[in-house]
Amino acid sequence: MGISDRNAEWRRQLREAVKAKKRTEIDRVKMPELAPEERIKSQRLEVNTGLTPEMAQREASRCMDCVNPTCMEGCPVGIDIPGFIKNIERGEFIGAAVVLKQTSALPAVCGRVCPQEKQCESKCFYLQKLKKAPVAIGYLERFAADYERESGQISIPEVAEPNGIKVAVVGSGPSGLSFAGDMAKRGYDVTVFEALHEIGGVLKYGIPEFRLPNRIVDVEINNLRKMGVKFVTNFIVGMTESIESLKTEGFRAFYIGSGAGLPRFMNIPGENANGILSSNEYLTRVNLMGADSDDSDTPVFHGKNVVVVGGGNTAMDSVRTARRLGAERAMIVYRRSEVEMPARLEEVKHAKEEGCEFITLTNPVEYLTDEQGRVKQVKVQKMELGEPDASGRRSPVAVEGSEYLIDADVIVVAVGVSSNPIVPNSVTGLEVSRKGTIVVDEQTMQSNLPELYAGGDIVRGGATVILAMGDGRRAAAYMDQHLRK
Repeated sequence: MGISDRNAEWRRQLREAVKAKKRTEIDRVKMPELAPEERIKSQRLEVNTGLTPEMAQREASRCMDCVNPTCMEGCPVGIDIPGFIKNIERGEFIGAAVVLKQTSALPAVCGRVCPQEKQCESKCFYLQKLKKAPVAIGYLERFAADYERESGQISIPEVAEPNGIKVAVVGSGPSGLSFAGDMAKRGYDVTVFEALHEIGGVLKYGIPEFRLPNRIVDVEINNLRKMGVKFVTNFIVGMTESIESLKTEGFRAFYIGSGAGLPRFMNIPGENANGILSSNEYLTRVNLMGADSDDSDTPVFHGKNVVVVGGGNTAMDSVRTARRLGAERAMIVYRRSEVEMPARLEEVKHAKEEGCEFITLTNPVEYLTDEQGRVKQVKVQKMELGEPDASGRRSPVAVEGSEYLIDADVIVVAVGVSSNPIVPNSVTGLEVSRKGTIVVDEQTMQSNLPELYAGGDIVRGGATVILAMGDGRRAAAYMDQHLRK
C-alpha cells in the first residue's frame, strides 16, 4: 500500500470514528404516550402513540452497524435488525418493512408487545460496551410496520409454487401464525384451525387493545390470507374432529400451537365465590366479547374495589383493564417485592400512572363473602423474602400473625396458566410431560409422532409472543425437511 493509499485509509477511519462518536451522543428516543387521564377512558385507546418519521430516523442513526450485530443473537425469529434499521435511517421506510417480513409474520405486533429489553436490546452494543441506553429496536420495528400499513403500500412476502402438500395448524396464536406464514412461503397448502370465533389467539383475547389494537392484528392476519393461508374458526381439534380424521382429509403433517388456556388458581378458602375470575376469563370477556359495553351479552361485574393477584404482564393487563372499567381502587397484590415482578417495566410504569395500587410482599390466604355468596373482602398475609428458588428469585416466606383484610368486590387471579389439554389428550401415543405439555425435540420441535410438531405455550407452559413465534419458525424449517424426505 502506497503513502497516498495509507493516507486515504487513515482519513476513512477518522471519518468513521467521528461519525461513531456523534452517534453515541444522540439520546435514545422517548415513545410519545397518551396522558393517563385520557387513556383510561376507554379500552380501545392505545397508550403508546408511535414515533414520527423524524424521531425514527434520528433513533435509527444511533445504530452503530456493528460488524458482529449481537442484537440479532437476542431475537428468537432472527430478524435482520441492522438491515431494517439502516433502511429507516435512509428514509426507506417501506424497505425496512420488507426486511422485517422476511423473517417475521407479525412485525407490528412484535414491535408492541415483545420484551425487547430482555432480548434484542439487551444485546445491543450501547448497553453491552458503553453502558448506555440501547437502540430502541422495538419502537423502530413498530414504526416500520405501521408506516407500511398506513401508507397503503403493504408488501406480501413471495411464496413458492404450490407443492400440493396439506399441513394443518392447531391454534391461531403467534406460534401458529408464524409457522403458517413460513410454510406458505415454502409452497405448502396451510389451514389453521381455531377454537374461538376470532383469529389471533392470545393476541386477541389475552392482550388488551390499549396495548395491541385488534385492527393491527387483523391486518397481519390478512397478509397471511393473501399468502394463501386458510383459516377455519369455531373448530376444536380433538373435539370437532380428531387428528386422525384430518389425516383422512389429506393433511400430511400437523403443528400444534394450541396455547395454555387452562387457568390456575391458588386453592385457598372461598375461591369459588361469585366475583372471583381467572385473568383468562376476565380479559377474554372484555377483549374478545365486548364485556366493557353496557349491552354486552357476556358482561362482567365492573367493581369498585378490584384486586388482581399476580405480578406478570397478564396481571398488569388485568389491573389496567379494571381501571378502565371504572374501578376506584384497582390493586395488584403480589407475594414478592416489585423488583422480582416478571412484568415489563413499561407496563408497571403505565399501571402506576393510571392510578393502580401496588401491594407487594403480600399474599391472599382467604376470600370472604357476603350473604349472597359474593366476595366482599380478601384476607392477606404479609411476606418477607427468603433464599432464591429455582427461578433465581428470592422465595417469599409468610410472616406469622400479619394477616389483615382488604375490601374487594372483584378478584382477578393471574398466577399463571396450564397447557390446553384437549389436543394432547386426544392423540393416541403422544408423549406428554407430567405438566401436560407436549414433549418435543428442542431443536426441531418434533414430537415422538413424526408427523406432529408443537411449539409455544403447549410446549413451554408459558412463553412470550416472540419465543412462541421462534418455535413456529423452527418447526416450519424442520417439518419442511421432513416432508421433502
